[in-house]
Amino acid sequence: MTTSEINVITGAFSYTGKYITRRLLALGKQVRTLTGHPNNPNPFGEQVSVYPFHFDNHDALVKNLEGATTLYNTYWIRFAHGSLTFDQAVANTQALFKAAKDAGVGRVVHVSITNPAETSRLPYFRGKAILERSLIESGLSYAIIRPTVIFGAEDILINNIAWLIRRFPVFPISGSGNYHLQPIYVEDMADLVVQAGQDQENAQIDAVGPDIFTYEKLVHLVAEKLRRKVLFMHVPPLLPYYAGKLIEPFVGDVLITRDEVAGLMANLLISDRLPTGHTRLSSWLTENKDSVGRKYASELGRHYRQ
Repeated sequence: MTTSEINVITGAFSYTGKYITRRLLALGKQVRTLTGHPNNPNPFGEQVSVYPFHFDNHDALVKNLEGATTLYNTYWIRFAHGSLTFDQAVANTQALFKAAKDAGVGRVVHVSITNPAETSRLPYFRGKAILERSLIESGLSYAIIRPTVIFGAEDILINNIAWLIRRFPVFPISGSGNYHLQPIYVEDMADLVVQAGQDQENAQIDAVGPDIFTYEKLVHLVAEKLRRKVLFMHVPPLLPYYAGKLIEPFVGDVLITRDEVAGLMANLLISDRLPTGHTRLSSWLTENKDSVGRKYASELGRHYRQ
């Protein structure tokens, strides 16, 4: 049964946002989304009302948030593109938090990243840390969810590792390959986010799966599940980045950035807290071995060519 409670989510049609939205609708919530592509087809039909972000118009942004009990924020950028920089994404999100407070939103669930730090030289992790502080200092009730790598049917990283393994006989591994990842399944991530919206206490929660892999073990696992014989070569850290530049014109996308290589090798995608997800990547790969990596997953296609 649908309730009068309105939940707003940024990016209900995006990767993680879509799973969160499904759960909110299943709970009978009224759902409104703020999006940069308000004219795109709405896969949820009349169940989800669609409004533009209006980051540059405070009054319009407040109006689009009025009546909401909870705001689920998934808005962010993976890399700078065109005029949209990390600094602009930070400013946009801070404008969203201010509008939420002025609109009387009761609680904000904000998707961050593991191991954010305002002292980080990586703008992704630095920007996320700045926003965590902005939300905490806003006085709003909050839950900050810190995922590592999110895997699932539409993910970028795991899918495109599989795509490369399916198509090339050699796979380069930056440096030793002994840096770690702790991926979480998108369904587990969505459960965690929605539950945080139902709770009342302020919280900072790492969204991490049950398994920690070295990067080398992860790519070997993907190749094993796909039954692909690939030569894995340890190479200087930035060589895969430059190799990616050779592939990018053919896929029309940014395969990987220098900062992503640095963040991965710095062990920023793991947590020292107990796992909050339960789905194992190995089990998911076994169930999805025929589909994962069949098509390249484009970041630019997903967010900028709508």
